[in-house]
Amino acid sequence: MHPLTRTTTRTLALGAAAGLAGVAYAAGYEARAYTLRRVEMPVLPPGAGPLKVLHLSDLHMTPTQHKKQRWLRDLASLEPDLVVNTGDNLAHMRSVPVVLDALGDLLDVPGVFVMGSNDYFAPSLRNPLRYLLPDDGQRNTHTAKLPWGDLVAGLESRGWLDLSNRRDRLEVNGLRFAFAGVDDPHLEYDDLPAVSGPADPEADVRVAVAHAPYLRVLDAFARDGYDAIFAGHTHGGQLAVPGWGALVTNCDLEPERVKGLHRHPKGSTPDTPHSSWLHVSAGLGTSPYAPVRFACRPEASLVTLTGRPTVPVS
Repeated sequence: MHPLTRTTTRTLALGAAAGLAGVAYAAGYEARAYTLRRVEMPVLPPGAGPLKVLHLSDLHMTPTQHKKQRWLRDLASLEPDLVVNTGDNLAHMRSVPVVLDALGDLLDVPGVFVMGSNDYFAPSLRNPLRYLLPDDGQRNTHTAKLPWGDLVAGLESRGWLDLSNRRDRLEVNGLRFAFAGVDDPHLEYDDLPAVSGPADPEADVRVAVAHAPYLRVLDAFARDGYDAIFAGHTHGGQLAVPGWGALVTNCDLEPERVKGLHRHPKGSTPDTPHSSWLHVSAGLGTSPYAPVRFACRPEASLVTLTGRPTVPVS
């Protein structure tokens, strides 16, 4: 064999082996390496707090995911004061009782939730390369409908508030929370006029909730004066490049804000009028047809709300 041919063959073999090893790591380990993230968000009245918010998103639960169910059930030991669930809990026709069981004692904690597209429609096999292409507007609405109504009924029966295109109030640890939420923006189910208008000025803290962090939704909530916005949907990019970050967000949010705590609008500060804190969860799951994560572990987040800095009196 010609030396160049032998070298080329060896290079191709090593590349293929590295690729297979990467897939094995992404599917066999990292997709199940559940991680708790901790951040602080200064949105409470000065001197108040701390108050612990558990942010859950994108469980994409199937009945056989026992490790995920155990890990999720153990989160109750964190003793959060409030749970915010930003949708995409389901991935199977028989997932509703599994999700409710895995939430376990968390259902005894005050909670709010919205729906995501994968709560409504069963997952399907699709070309994963589509996520790297510009959005063509096509959505997965042709598959079987999942029993999302049973999920809503189960959560509401335990006292959690459905914020799908609704505003509501809740008292948590003596603090008055004003909420607004929308149904899934990815499917264009959001009805912003239904929740528009200034956030309750009498509330101690104002929180907005959506599944997918589309800019039109974030802009509206920030403009209406919500202190914090919680969202999911992005999976943190799901496949990230070490040292670079996520390549896509599956919406029009910029990749640099694909997960974690940021300000909205981008570049604003707490002193900027009509701006909010934005927390995007990378979520705990994936589609059953693309069960891989790379440089982006599945996560839940414990967001500790603290008091805003006291403004000095001049």
